[in-house]
Amino acid sequence: MTATPLARRFLIDLTPLRHATYRRVFVGNAFGFFGAQFTAVAVPVQMYALTKSSLWVGLLGLAGFVPMLVFSIWGGAYADAMDRRRLLLTSSVIVWLATLFLFVSTVTGLVNPVLLLVALFVQTTGFAVSTPTRQSILPRLVGEEDLASATTLNFTMMNAMIVFGPLAAGMLLALAPGRGGLTFAYLFDALLFTASLWATYRLPQLPAHDSAAPAGWRSIVDGFGFLMRTPILLASFAVDLVAMVIALPRALFPQLGAERFGGDGAAVGWLYAAIAIGTVAAGLTSGWISRVRRQGLALLVAVAGWGAAVAAAGFVRHLWLVVLLLAVGGVFDLVSSVYRNIIMLEACPDELRGRVQGVRTAVVVGGPRLGDLRAGATAAAFGVTSAWVGGGVACVLLVVTLAMVVPSLVRYTKPRTVG
Repeated sequence: MTATPLARRFLIDLTPLRHATYRRVFVGNAFGFFGAQFTAVAVPVQMYALTKSSLWVGLLGLAGFVPMLVFSIWGGAYADAMDRRRLLLTSSVIVWLATLFLFVSTVTGLVNPVLLLVALFVQTTGFAVSTPTRQSILPRLVGEEDLASATTLNFTMMNAMIVFGPLAAGMLLALAPGRGGLTFAYLFDALLFTASLWATYRLPQLPAHDSAAPAGWRSIVDGFGFLMRTPILLASFAVDLVAMVIALPRALFPQLGAERFGGDGAAVGWLYAAIAIGTVAAGLTSGWISRVRRQGLALLVAVAGWGAAVAAAGFVRHLWLVVLLLAVGGVFDLVSSVYRNIIMLEACPDELRGRVQGVRTAVVVGGPRLGDLRAGATAAAFGVTSAWVGGGVACVLLVVTLAMVVPSLVRYTKPRTVG
């Protein structure tokens, strides 16, 4: 049945899947992201079980933030300077080996808090290099005409996996509590990630442009120079840091599950999935997003809405209402993510895309790790409710302040297409 004009205006665009190479990568990444959620849930749950401390859980954020900050930037520089297929394959193997290490150390009972931090550091190093590389190859896989639709499709797919993965992980940990469930979680991740490795292996060669500069400090400085000359990108990155570092409550989920919801593993799974539930719902009805012209204002409103939803969820004592409010936050998060990416694509030439994506990866993925540290430290000092609610309120106040300090972001409008 042919979609009606109204449906086409609001439903997600699937046309990028007509490209065979992109379709194969999309499916492989879907398997990989789904499996990764088992590790994403298992590691903080295991850390809390070992230490009974949200501060240690927050230290996982630091172990992920440092390599994300450093290696995503270097990875972006190499993605502009060498064959992107080879770089993506190498970095993906590092992620896979780190996951296998978590599996083996848990099976043998040799795991301890320090080993968890080290394994996460290594895994995040591989992820930090692979992420800007994977993002920078997208235009070559689908072409410029399908780039926006492919970006939204990728966001939606990843967040769908973040919904179903934590739910499945929570069920697994509820059915098999303790070391057995954690072992299966890591094994399942490692097995599913082989689909992503296969899709990467099947990619054609993706050599650097003939005019590409060698990777190194000079090329990184050139990339930062471009960012410094593009204030709208700096402002959009600052908004994202405010949202993730100040308001993200993710590191508090294990403690909240233990103290407020009776240690129910399924409840923890719902908490980890809640934000992504809203993100997926927003993605599936995202046809309207590209028609908004006041993109800067829409970005600021979305991030303020995210902070308000998080703050409200921190007061709630019923699991279903916490999940609902976090899902509302996820709707705002998807909207802000798409606008940040669109603004970056409008402002960045292809020869700089790897380096700019590297910085973007440091902000988008590294920021939540720093947010985990912030949440864990403030919870240890002031309690879980204060850390949760205070972060959301501070996010709203900082967004309003940023809007007043950088009025050009408020005024930013989608460029008109030149016929």
